[in-house]
Amino acid sequence: MSADSPHRGWHSRGYLPHLDAANELQAVTFRLADALPRKVVERWKRELPTLEGNKEQLLRQKIFKYEDAGYGSCVLKKPEVAAIVQQTILHFDTQRYRILDWVIMPNHVHVLIHCLAGFPLGDIVRSWKTFSSREINRILDRTGKLWATDYHDRYIRDLDHLANVRAYLHNNPVKAGLCKEPSDWPWSSATRSQLGSNLRMHP
Repeated sequence: MSADSPHRGWHSRGYLPHLDAANELQAVTFRLADALPRKVVERWKRELPTLEGNKEQLLRQKIFKYEDAGYGSCVLKKPEVAAIVQQTILHFDTQRYRILDWVIMPNHVHVLIHCLAGFPLGDIVRSWKTFSSREINRILDRTGKLWATDYHDRYIRDLDHLANVRAYLHNNPVKAGLCKEPSDWPWSSATRSQLGSNLRMHP
């Protein structure tokens, strides 16, 4: 990263490393505040040093499995709420970033994103949360924190990794028992097969 770049490059916000860089494809996940209690994650972190294998990957797997179990209020299952999140994610598509794929689950959101230069990933996710939480709280007549503070990100290493991530996103609602086919889930890019078809690994 150059000294005058707003992108932070590799950095840490706790247990997992994070990448903030322009012109990289990244898989981002953010969830509702009540979807995964902090004490559960802290317990997993204490247990991981005793396990064999890639500890970062093991933690991600535990988190994703827990999220897919549908804990918490799951307000994103409400069509009017999911619509707000989807519109928010797509609002600055092609202007500040490019969205390749996404899926909105009942208590979390997955997005495959390519950040454009000058628009850090953290700022993008923060703006999504800020705008959507204000609108969702308004229509649900609620107050308080909606989204968990942090988010998870993984940079896409190669085309095989890209294909695997896209398949995971599209099949997430099916795996969670929400629908029979990926295209049946209305809050997913699986219904828009041409979206991002001309996006390359390194534009």
